[in-house]
Amino acid sequence: MSRKLWLVRHGHRLDFLYPEWFNLAQHRYDPPLSDIGKQQSEDLAEILQAEGIRHIFASPFLRCIQTAYPIAQKLDLLIKLEASIGEWLNTDWMSESPTLYSGTLLKSFYPSIDRRYTSHLFPQYPETLEQVHRRMMGIIDQLQKDFTGDLLLVGHSITVTGVIKALVKGNPDIDTPFGCLIKLILQGDQWRIS
Repeated sequence: MSRKLWLVRHGHRLDFLYPEWFNLAQHRYDPPLSDIGKQQSEDLAEILQAEGIRHIFASPFLRCIQTAYPIAQKLDLLIKLEASIGEWLNTDWMSESPTLYSGTLLKSFYPSIDRRYTSHLFPQYPETLEQVHRRMMGIIDQLQKDFTGDLLLVGHSITVTGVIKALVKGNPDIDTPFGCLIKLILQGDQWRIS
């Protein structure tokens, strides 16, 4: 019997449509989805509704939670916020450690968030590419050990590429546009892209 791992990059970001949003935002590095991104999330929920996913993990960044939320509602599952699959805390993209919305506030707007789940690791700013890849390798190993059945991870481009780099031999080159969905299948002891 094979095991599946679904990887999703969050939907389209509001600040990519309206760059001026960044200058006015309280949480500058934590933009919400655009309307395009919200539609992508709804479409992903439709695609994934019959796939037998048992657990949903999402980066604590708002755009990932908003992407995971319609999926969680459609599948009647809780979202486990996992900081380990969060954004690369890269000094080229961020001038400081990002401030995210509080868990309490998020849970009031997104009741599908699992209140009992605690992240395995909280990344520290700044972070090198090597550090973020080690983070992805560590968390995917841990989640496979701790949770049975098919898993869905909703994160960032670095989440998708980092997990694939950790699991799939041959270092395949993967395109990760907003709202992309990639399925990995474990057959025997080998993960492959389906």
